[in-house]
Amino acid sequence: MVMTMTDNFPLIFQDVYKQYPGVQALEEVSFSIPTGQIVGLVGPNGSGKSTLMKLAAGLLRPSRGEVRVLGRTPGRWTKARVAFMPEVDHLYPWMTVGQTIDFVSTFFPDWESDRARELLDLLELPAHRPVGKLSKGQRARVRLLLTFARSATLVLLDEPLSGIDPPSRTRVVNGILSGFRPESQSVIVSTHEIFETESLFDRVIVLSGGRVSLDAEMDQLRAGYGRSLRGVLEEVLP
Repeated sequence: MVMTMTDNFPLIFQDVYKQYPGVQALEEVSFSIPTGQIVGLVGPNGSGKSTLMKLAAGLLRPSRGEVRVLGRTPGRWTKARVAFMPEVDHLYPWMTVGQTIDFVSTFFPDWESDRARELLDLLELPAHRPVGKLSKGQRARVRLLLTFARSATLVLLDEPLSGIDPPSRTRVVNGILSGFRPESQSVIVSTHEIFETESLFDRVIVLSGGRVSLDAEMDQLRAGYGRSLRGVLEEVLP
């Protein structure tokens, strides 16, 4: 895919390396994400998925290579247009769902109150219940609401189904679809839960040992391999 520094490609990695002391987390990673795609970022533990997501969110800087968000090096300006849902749950348990929404809305100028109310209904969340009394699945849906209530150009979801029971996973997946705006957004979903999320993806990027081992559109992948994403991973991953 041709690398282009334009708003048509909200996220670009070009020959990106990331090193920690004694560890090569990412090596020669290159890809570009156009507007309108939901991209699955998959791979085994330790493959570099979380590092890649943090680089895209501007929380880390590459050791070598370039990361561009909306044509710029990630920083204060780009963070204002990126919504990052980390795997770690930082919600305050003593706040109600409604208070949490009101609190988080004050931090983001791109917050859309009407959209938040719409998502509150779509995700079947109790506005007056304290967050500490919600199930893990409900808390995940609150975090999805807080992410998609912004008019962010790039949405990053790091393991949104982690530790959630199967019935709640379906609601979270439906929440991602409900929140996505293909005309103006791109979404990257880092996940181990392939079975539940495969139907979301327009494209998949597979990491293995810090390198991109596969980058393909889902339609082409199914046509070329004639099997599910899980079956493809069994073939391409060591």
